[in-house]
Amino acid sequence: MSYGSKNVLNEINLDVYPGQIIGYIGPNGAGKSTTLKIMLGLVEEYSGMVEIFGEDIATSDYSYKRKIGYVPENAEIYDNLTANEYLTFIGELYGMEQNEAANKAESLMQQFGMEDVLHTRISSFSKGMRQKVLIISSLLHNPDLIFLDEPLSGLDANSVMIIKDILEQLVAHGKTIFYSSHIMDVVEKISNRIVLLVDGKIAADGTFEELQEQNKQGSLEGIFNQLTGFDEHKHTAEEFVRIVTNGDAND
Repeated sequence: MSYGSKNVLNEINLDVYPGQIIGYIGPNGAGKSTTLKIMLGLVEEYSGMVEIFGEDIATSDYSYKRKIGYVPENAEIYDNLTANEYLTFIGELYGMEQNEAANKAESLMQQFGMEDVLHTRISSFSKGMRQKVLIISSLLHNPDLIFLDEPLSGLDANSVMIIKDILEQLVAHGKTIFYSSHIMDVVEKISNRIVLLVDGKIAADGTFEELQEQNKQGSLEGIFNQLTGFDEHKHTAEEFVRIVTNGDAND
């Protein structure tokens, strides 16, 4: 995949199976979001083939999208709708009956302790509340393949624990989850497979234990820094703090 003269993705080759949480990581600009958008059918004019549920998405009738859930990193949400209206609308887009979507949305909102704001406009919601609504909207129709791009943004510690447990149980039900994030410790804990993208290419693909053995690092953050060639973080932090405390970048 290229944007103008810039090659964003180069020979990405992945076989993904049911029951996996794939931690899809890489530096900013590595091509993670572009990969997800291609698989979601949001970006075209790529070379190669993408097959989802056995269908070439370039020639399919897009019915495969009804079996996909998606939480984007920066989501647009209809602020003037209530949570109930928004979730019912999303459910209907995925082919659910109105009553079925509304009832399921109410039950899921209750699980997050948000039943009291079910009929409140989303414009009044905090960042964390909006994120929970987005997560519910991505799972409402019981998808088989779920794409999550920084799904924990704005959530408190208790909610993060709940979401992590939800993901593990979804995988136990045979769901497949693409999990893209910069929070390395979460990716390390929940993923049973980690794919690291660097400059549009796959630099590593395996379980955390396999990557740990190959790269002799104790944490995913250490593996990430080694494979991306980034070892200046301490020096950068020291210089940043020096400038802050001295007040003069030229000292």
